[in-house]
Amino acid sequence: MSSSDHVPPGRPDGEELAELHRRLAQLEGANAPRPAHHRLRAFGSTVLIVVASVLSLLAVIAVWAHDEVHDTDRFVSALAPLAHNPDVQAAIANRITTTAVRQIDVSAVVNQLSSGAADQGVPPPLANLINGLSGSLTGALTSLIHGAADRVVTSDAFATVWEQALRAGHSTMNKALTGEGGGAVQLTNNDVTVDVAPAVRQVKDQLVSAGFAPAARIPEVHTDFVIFSSPDLAKIKGAVRLLEILGNWMPVIAVIVAAAGVYTAFNRRRALVGAAIGVAAAMLLLGVSLAVFRSYFIDHLPAESDPAAAGAVFDALVVFLRQAVRAVGALAVLVALGALLSGPSRAAVAVRRIGGTGMAGVRSAAESVGFRAGPVDPFVRRWKRWIGIAILLVAAVVFVFWTHPTGVVVFWFAVAILAAFAVREFLAPGFAAPGSAAGSVPDQEGPVAGGLGGR
Repeated sequence: MSSSDHVPPGRPDGEELAELHRRLAQLEGANAPRPAHHRLRAFGSTVLIVVASVLSLLAVIAVWAHDEVHDTDRFVSALAPLAHNPDVQAAIANRITTTAVRQIDVSAVVNQLSSGAADQGVPPPLANLINGLSGSLTGALTSLIHGAADRVVTSDAFATVWEQALRAGHSTMNKALTGEGGGAVQLTNNDVTVDVAPAVRQVKDQLVSAGFAPAARIPEVHTDFVIFSSPDLAKIKGAVRLLEILGNWMPVIAVIVAAAGVYTAFNRRRALVGAAIGVAAAMLLLGVSLAVFRSYFIDHLPAESDPAAAGAVFDALVVFLRQAVRAVGALAVLVALGALLSGPSRAAVAVRRIGGTGMAGVRSAAESVGFRAGPVDPFVRRWKRWIGIAILLVAAVVFVFWTHPTGVVVFWFAVAILAAFAVREFLAPGFAAPGSAAGSVPDQEGPVAGGLGGR
């Protein structure tokens, strides 16, 4: 039957084509969403994504606070290296020296030396001259004690004592957050401190062993080394306590809100990219805030504090928080890239085509040396999309249950996912090998899009 058989009498082909276009436009207009409804969905999605980005920032802080309080090994592993930090060692040695010198009555020592000299037959003028050496003896005594303290704090024994103090006191950290006392680690007057009394005892024993008998008079002294200090600590500990209680629930809430924002959007792929970028931006903001707060913290230390030691302590306290910021930021960037590469843009299609033709070339080379996929090829080709979804779901589940992932872990997860998609593409190529007479095989999914889908 010719095309002219479909044309009504007296009506040319051009008019029929125009009529078909008009009716098609009417049908598309009837099915298109109303502009007001579209704007409402876009606004709601935007609000949810912004809220999810803010919640992701709070979630990272909440998990960090929760772990610092409840995970003793994690807390100790963060602060134990401070025992080997030169700035911290110097600050603790100075603290011990000051405490020990205060416990020794230099005047009594001078009087004892003067009396002993007189008993040994030293002329009275010379014996009395010793009484004027109080200032010089104080300086020599301070130097002697500081040398002993320095040997103590730089020894492996002190590192063990420091770790034991952290581990023993960690059980009271939750009390410290509420200002309640007890333990080697506690909060007093807006200072989080560690009791270094064992180190003072070691210095005392070394001085006595070296023949400095007056050191035996040093009583049991509990002196605190401040590991964190802020005049605003009392104001923020309530918020930290709340975040600590929320713990691992906050990330779940953030993910649910983000998923709701993506689902509400008219263009879900674009919303997923926006949500990922929002989370990445939140992590960048948190990272910058940590750097700014570190400077603020050091600038507002008491005059007698050691800025270098305080900076080292601050870095130790937030080391795992910074790792989490990098990990979540890297994951967000990878999600955004994955969503973009699965889209219909020319760049995304070009990337998928390059990857697909590359794997097709590998498959062709394997077949030239005897490889045969057999029934696996049609099976993978039939379920290709669902296999891609399964790869992403398995990766997501493993990542969720991974304890404290870092940026390196995120990187290797990305490598593993790409390797899994490469194997899928190798078993069922969506493109022809380069130079093949058949040319490219149309594949709307491609090696990445087949597992992501979405609009």
